[in-house]
Amino acid sequence: MRMRLKAAAAVVLCLHCLGVYLFTRGFLLTRTELSAFSLPSDLLQAQAPCCSESDLPSTTDQDLPGWTPPTVDRVLILIVDALRFDFVAPSSLFETKQKWMDRLSSLQHLASTHPSSSRIFKAIADPPTTSLQRLKALTTGGLPTFIDVGNSFAAPAIHEDNWIHQLLHTGRRVVMMGDDTWTQLFPHHFNHSYPYPSFNVKDLHTVDNGVAQHLMPWLHRQDWDVLIGHFLGVDHAGHIFGVDSQPMVQKLEQINAILQNVTDIMNSQKHLENTMLIVMGDHAQTLNGDHGGGTSEEVETCLFAWMPRSLPSSISSIFHPSTCGLGLNGKNICTSTMQQLDFAVSISALLGIPFPFGSIGRVNPELYALSPGSWDRQWLPASFYEDPSSDLKTWKNNYAHVLCINSWQVKRYIDCYSATSVMGFPSDDLHYITKLYNEAQSRWSDSKNSSCKPENGTIDEFSDFLLSFATLARSAWTEFDLKLMGVGLGIFIISIIFHLFVFERVHSLSNVYDNKTQKSSNHLQIYVAFLLVAVRAVSFLSNSYILAEGRVANFLLATTAIGSIRSSLVYGKIKKHDLVFLILIILIRFGIEKGMSKQAATNSFLNYDSGSDFDLNWLPSLFEGHDFVTLLSEISPMIILFLLSFLSCKYITCTVHSRYIKWVVTVGTMLSYLFIATFWLSERSFAPKMVYVIGLSLFVLNFVLRYLGILEKGETVQRLRSLALVMVSAWSPTILILLGKQGPFAVLVCIFAGWSIISSKNKGLLDDCKMDPISVMQWSLLAICLFYQTGHWCTFDGLRYGAAFIGFDEFKVVRQAILLFVDTFGISHILPIFSLPFLVTIPNSSSSKGRDKTVIFLNLTQVYLLYGLITAITTTFTVLCVAIQRRHLMVWGLFAPKYVFDAIGLLLTDVLICVSALYYC
Repeated sequence: MRMRLKAAAAVVLCLHCLGVYLFTRGFLLTRTELSAFSLPSDLLQAQAPCCSESDLPSTTDQDLPGWTPPTVDRVLILIVDALRFDFVAPSSLFETKQKWMDRLSSLQHLASTHPSSSRIFKAIADPPTTSLQRLKALTTGGLPTFIDVGNSFAAPAIHEDNWIHQLLHTGRRVVMMGDDTWTQLFPHHFNHSYPYPSFNVKDLHTVDNGVAQHLMPWLHRQDWDVLIGHFLGVDHAGHIFGVDSQPMVQKLEQINAILQNVTDIMNSQKHLENTMLIVMGDHAQTLNGDHGGGTSEEVETCLFAWMPRSLPSSISSIFHPSTCGLGLNGKNICTSTMQQLDFAVSISALLGIPFPFGSIGRVNPELYALSPGSWDRQWLPASFYEDPSSDLKTWKNNYAHVLCINSWQVKRYIDCYSATSVMGFPSDDLHYITKLYNEAQSRWSDSKNSSCKPENGTIDEFSDFLLSFATLARSAWTEFDLKLMGVGLGIFIISIIFHLFVFERVHSLSNVYDNKTQKSSNHLQIYVAFLLVAVRAVSFLSNSYILAEGRVANFLLATTAIGSIRSSLVYGKIKKHDLVFLILIILIRFGIEKGMSKQAATNSFLNYDSGSDFDLNWLPSLFEGHDFVTLLSEISPMIILFLLSFLSCKYITCTVHSRYIKWVVTVGTMLSYLFIATFWLSERSFAPKMVYVIGLSLFVLNFVLRYLGILEKGETVQRLRSLALVMVSAWSPTILILLGKQGPFAVLVCIFAGWSIISSKNKGLLDDCKMDPISVMQWSLLAICLFYQTGHWCTFDGLRYGAAFIGFDEFKVVRQAILLFVDTFGISHILPIFSLPFLVTIPNSSSSKGRDKTVIFLNLTQVYLLYGLITAITTTFTVLCVAIQRRHLMVWGLFAPKYVFDAIGLLLTDVLICVSALYYC
């Protein structure tokens, strides 16, 4: 009987691995990266219709060849990671002023007092909004790819053409300081670099202080052309404390002071007169400091541009403000909107370097107009202007020429991509795009051959072509291999059929044994359980229900609880465990609402840092501001932690009969809880490390003692109960400390809810050790509820990165990935699966004593098979949903992350069932 579970678990794991691999290969294909690079000679060699030799910049200086004349001497790019639009824009533009607004007053001052030389843009990023994808998109000019999210902790070097490579190729001098992701993406591109480790989210100051230390001296030097500084403190403050926190305000004020010093130096240094300052975010962040998805909070970042030289009044007329509001000094500030997709080609045009080969953006007219070389005739060839008295006509002629080259480059990329990619673009869309391009080029040629220079019509037609192709690329970029997706989905279905076949065989065999002992079949419970599974699985076909998955699971769990109470009323008495279970479900629902709210991470109860400010929004408003409530929120985790340690020791003492094992596990558990308390009180980094060491040691010791036969003593039920308790004791402290101060409450709820499920098993139809499908279903729903209650989401911005650094300051990929993985799946997968034996080994009466060992293991096998089957069915519906919704607007922001989390969760469930089969059987 023991071999049935092991063999079945192994086969199911192999089928699921194959299904996930094939479906992922078909669904999450990366965009085809072309190896071609733009060269300075491409325009003439390709006989581009935009250019003649007189239009090209002078190449007598072989160090600075390009496609367009440079319009600035230098560019200073300061990236503030996770810069929200409302960090920079005046608070008068928003309905409610928040405490994080108007903190970057130096930028607002420039925007209000120098409106002709500065501009605030709402920069719209493309999801996924993780730093790696945004930096790749900002430098290559292409759209980010979803599959690259997995590389966010270990950024590979960029092999596509990008403006950093073009700067190196054209002899420009680039200096970088800050986030070390830049040196991973561009390992040999900087003349000087000062990288700092970027993944310790608890460190708010090292990177920013390092940038400030090196930035000011370099501004006084002249041996650079592009200077990049990447600040990380704002992003880290958001992850740890949330946007609405004092550390965020302090960090913004520090950035503001640095920016004030920068602008003062630029105003005082003559060699920086024609230098453009760009302050920008790579992405934004939600109120709880997360990012990665495609919500407006995450994609609406900011770009601020300023030149010490002011524009002529005629050039200022091209600015098209989308919104205006009053700044801190009472003067009007207007903002514009741009796509971050346009940044790479815009910076290339400013610096006069070849446009990256894969760039599909449009040179932004307002950003381009800020540069003096776009309208100052001293910077331009004579062919670019006709009327020396009109700066605006000169700018329009220059910009039309730049857009022509921009469009030619994008059309060249379209042709190359369509010829080399597996699927290319839809033929109808491609025909329409080609028609737009030909019409724009025809108008350009007519204007060049006539006496008049190109005006707004040519600019508009080139813009229509570029914007239309960007829209096409966003809607049809991903190449779906439907055959691989179909095969993968088919394997998932085959795995379910195999799962059902094995479960039915084991169930039938169990009934045969039970007939010998007395009990009837439980088909009715199986049908009810699968009805609940079907309801939950079908809900995944709706994006709204995916967003509300935690609430759906809680509703179904409450339904089972109400059903149990109704059954109790039929017999004339409400059982206390049913009532307790319903109360716990209500508490879990409140926890899910808080965990799924945007304010979750700003809650002091969820913070990792005990020194953070307390946000009492999670408490009823009646008690806000009272000192005793603040004290209660501080000491309640400690009280619950003490209660957990007491319960653990009590159950270990009562359950484990081996004196030495009992002593080792008890001491290890007590020490772990002591170290957790020490960490919360003093933030000692050694304490979490000791918890990890003790947990790993107990886990390894369990297997060693199990296979040495030391844990084989006692009856089957008693032995399985001891094994499960020791295993759960090994994992609980690690999971608890990673969850933060909410951990004790979550684990306590898990214990009492599990006790209620076990206690409600026997309804008169089943004996104590019989497998109850309803209880297994409740166990699965409880795991889902606990996942959302503890603040997790099935999105990448729902990962709690701070947990990866509990006990560690330095970043190591494998170690931090393991800790993040355990935090994400510990309460929802590891603990529930290892504790499943309690469903068949905790008797309510003496009837289970002396039961046949075969019956016990048959029932345990059914429990694990049913639990795995429930997970497989729901994941298969997720796969089906993703296949159906692959062209949905929210596919990358919602459906794809849900698939990734469910696929990983399914494989983890299979692995844990295999481990449980080896350990328990």
